[in-house]
Amino acid sequence: MSIIISIIVFSIIIIVHELGHFWVAKKVGIFVQEFSVGMGPLIFSKQIGETEYSLRALPLGGFCRMQGETGDEDDEAAGCDPSRSFNNKSLFQRIAVIFAGPAMNFILAFVLIFILLGVNGFLVPEIKSVEENSAAYEVGLEQGDEIVEVNGKRITIYQDFSPALNIKKTGEPVDMVIDRNGEKHEVSVTPQYNEEYGRYMMGFSFDGRYGLFSDEVDGYQKASLLETIKNDIGTMVYFVKSVVSGFIRIFTFQVKSEEVSGPIGIIGTIGDTYQAGMEYGIGSAILNLFALSALLSTNLGVLNLFPIPAMDGGRLAFLIVEGIRKKPINPEIEGRIHFAGFMLLLVFMVFIAFNDIVKLIW
Repeated sequence: MSIIISIIVFSIIIIVHELGHFWVAKKVGIFVQEFSVGMGPLIFSKQIGETEYSLRALPLGGFCRMQGETGDEDDEAAGCDPSRSFNNKSLFQRIAVIFAGPAMNFILAFVLIFILLGVNGFLVPEIKSVEENSAAYEVGLEQGDEIVEVNGKRITIYQDFSPALNIKKTGEPVDMVIDRNGEKHEVSVTPQYNEEYGRYMMGFSFDGRYGLFSDEVDGYQKASLLETIKNDIGTMVYFVKSVVSGFIRIFTFQVKSEEVSGPIGIIGTIGDTYQAGMEYGIGSAILNLFALSALLSTNLGVLNLFPIPAMDGGRLAFLIVEGIRKKPINPEIEGRIHFAGFMLLLVFMVFIAFNDIVKLIW
C-alpha cells in the first residue's frame, strides 16, 4: 500500500509541474501535441480537441509535448500553423511557458503548507526532550524551555531555528535566549560531536507531529489567517534556502554519494513517511505526506530553475541570453548543448538509481 501511495504522490508532483507548462502553452496559443500521465510505452490515449491525452506504462511523472519546442523542422510535417509553434512565440511568452512548470511546484508547496498550518498551526520552538549528558543538558536546558533567540536572531517558528545556527561555524558555541515560565535566560551551548550521526549536536529536540484531529497533534500552536500566511511564506523561504544549499553542496562534492537519492530513494522516503504517520493515525499520515510533498515540490521547482542544459533552467538561461543579445542563439548549437546536458543527466540518474538500489539491498 505504501509503495502505491508513494508512486501516486511522486507522480502528482511531477504532473502538476507539467500542467503548468500545459496551461500557459494553451493560453498563449501554442499547439500542444500530447499531454501524458506516466512515461514509457503507451497504454491508452484519447484525442480531445487538438491535443492527445495519454496514459503510459511507467507511473512516474509525465510530460507535455509542444509543437516546435525542440526546433521548427517538424512543423510542416505535422501540418502545424507555424505561428502556433513554441519557437515562433514572443520571448516573453516562451519564458512564461518554461517558468510555469517550476511556478506550479511552488504554488503546490504553498497550498500544502497553508493546509498544514491551517489544520495544525505552527510548530513552537519549545524543547520537548533533553538528552542526558548532552551539551544542552550540561548548560541546564530543560523540557518546556521556549527558544526565542539564537545567535542574535529572533526565533518565532521552528523553521527559524536552523538558519540561525548557520551564522557560526560548525562546533562553535551557540548563544541562545530561552523563555522559562515567563522569564528570559541567556545560555551558550557548545555542540558536541556525535560519532553515531557523524555531526555536531546540542542534544535536544522539538518533537512535534501532525494530525487531523486534536488528540493527534503535538507541539503546535493555532494561528490566525494572517499568521498562517506569514508562517507559510516563512516556511517556503526556509524550504527554498535548504534546497538551494543542498544542491550547492551536491554540485561542489560536499555530500557523500550515499546521501543523495533519486526517484527510487524518494519513493522509499515517501513510503517511510506515510508509515511513520500511521503510527499516530490516518490524519497524521496524510499531513505527514502533505509536509513531505511540499518539500519535494519545492525541491523540483528549485532544481528546474538551475541553469542546467536540457532542464527548464537551462532553457530559461538561453532565452535570457537571447533577450540580452536581441537575437536567438543558433538552434543547432543550443540543441547540442541541451543534448550534452541530457546525456550527463542520464548518466547521473543511472548512478543515483544504482545508488538507491544498493541502499535498499544493504
